[in-house]
Amino acid sequence: MEELLTLKDLLIKGDIKGSLTIVEELVEMGRKDIIKTIRSYGVILLLHLIKQKAENRTTRSWDISIRNSVLEIQEENKRSESGGFYLPPEELNLVLESAYRQAINKASLEVAEGRYEVRELEQLVNKQELINLAMNLITQIEESTEG
Repeated sequence: MEELLTLKDLLIKGDIKGSLTIVEELVEMGRKDIIKTIRSYGVILLLHLIKQKAENRTTRSWDISIRNSVLEIQEENKRSESGGFYLPPEELNLVLESAYRQAINKASLEVAEGRYEVRELEQLVNKQELINLAMNLITQIEESTEG
């Protein structure tokens, strides 16, 4: 990482202001990576919730995928040293909302063997209900892993 080498040089030169700028850039890069990972697992989580709702059934594979996605989101979001979470619930909800578009697109290829266009599939499911369900699952796992 070029930023770390630059940071090292700035620290050696005693340039605290420049060093802090690099540190802020590194923090932002790390945060973006965390959000990207959470969003990717959010897509998988929402995809399977959409499939469950639209087909009014579930499979063991979908259930496991949902559980694994929730666990991965929680693991990625948990701050290891300071405790707490990188994304508070409001921001996590926004990430799930942004993941929904990709999830519904993917689901249109899988629900009922791809029979529905995205617009048709959106009529079969309630976006906010599914996002709320995803948030509840994430919170439920979060609470059961604390303590």
